[in-house]
Amino acid sequence: MKFSDISELLDDGRKLPVVEDFYTVQGEGFHSGRAAYFIRLGGCDVGCKWCDARYTWNHKDFTPTDVSSVVARVLKSGAKTVVITGGEPLIYPLDYLTSSLKRNGIRVFLETSGSHVFSGSFDWVCLSPKIQRPPLEQGFALANEMKVIIASESDFKWAEECALRVEESALLYLQPEWSVREEMLPRIIEYVKRNQQWEISLQTHKYMNIL
Repeated sequence: MKFSDISELLDDGRKLPVVEDFYTVQGEGFHSGRAAYFIRLGGCDVGCKWCDARYTWNHKDFTPTDVSSVVARVLKSGAKTVVITGGEPLIYPLDYLTSSLKRNGIRVFLETSGSHVFSGSFDWVCLSPKIQRPPLEQGFALANEMKVIIASESDFKWAEECALRVEESALLYLQPEWSVREEMLPRIIEYVKRNQQWEISLQTHKYMNIL
């Protein structure tokens, strides 16, 4: 997927194709259970067949939004942390967004497949590597945590291959794909018992019935 057709509309990141932004509780990974403001960008060229945010894939569905208006909503919410997600957010120039947030004392987290060159400045990077479009080396190097989605038995092998490429300090999580969680969670539990460098991440926001 090419995004050159809207790049001139983004004004070097002062506008971005925002799908939605909202204040909620982080549901996955290391920061699960903590309040955070989510900014979800539209457009993705990774194409996970089990994706629960397919509505974000086509960037043309979302008119570029003035970043300053989004930052204003963040500040009004009182949130201290913002999570930038997608879609695949690294498709876009994120320097203006992240610097605007940081100037206001907001911590900025990123959720990414790592398959594009990084832009922006982040306090925490959650890397979720996908085998059909693997992360760049930069993605592995900058990951504070790595969350691998387990939809089938073969995903354990992919997880171990990726674990060899992140920094030693990176936290390692296995997360069952939601539609097969009843089948895969018992296997993940047994795997983590045998391989204690890994922890389990669950989509707790879905159990809490929140965004």
